[in-house]
Amino acid sequence: MNGQKFARAFAAAAFEGAKAKRRARVFQRGELRLVLLHLISQEPRHGYDLIQQIEELTGGHYAPSPGIVYPTLTLMAEMDLIDEQVDDGGKKIYSITDAGTALLAEEEKHIADILARLEGIAQMDQAADGASIRRAMSNMKSAIRIRLADEEKGSEKILDVAAIIDEAASKIERMK
Repeated sequence: MNGQKFARAFAAAAFEGAKAKRRARVFQRGELRLVLLHLISQEPRHGYDLIQQIEELTGGHYAPSPGIVYPTLTLMAEMDLIDEQVDDGGKKIYSITDAGTALLAEEEKHIADILARLEGIAQMDQAADGASIRRAMSNMKSAIRIRLADEEKGSEKILDVAAIIDEAASKIERMK
């Protein structure tokens, strides 16, 4: 099966939706590391930027979780594939090392295959997959859980958060 047919078949299988009990994995073992390294080789990047770039590569159909990306970046730094620096805002920014550049050269064909697969996901006709919305909802749930962890039932802060959520829901309902 040629690369583009494989990419389309993978995309269809991975994002079958309600029919599938579990989606296929977007990345096999070590592939996320290669994609992150590829993106970092283009320019130094923050972790969140890397997540956004992968989401763009898949046309918004998939965004890796920070719980997978940041440990992978830590491992890559330990493997001397990338350097970590802290920018003026206190955020880590990652750049490629000579060892990382050498690995990219060795894995050039594999990386091209992975990128073709991600492009296949981006070209899916099912644009309403909702990966971006699920990611945003997950981020919101985490923020609420963290912010309200120590609040007592019925507190002013809980009522304020409920009002914000109600307002957002109302705006979404009115969208045309």
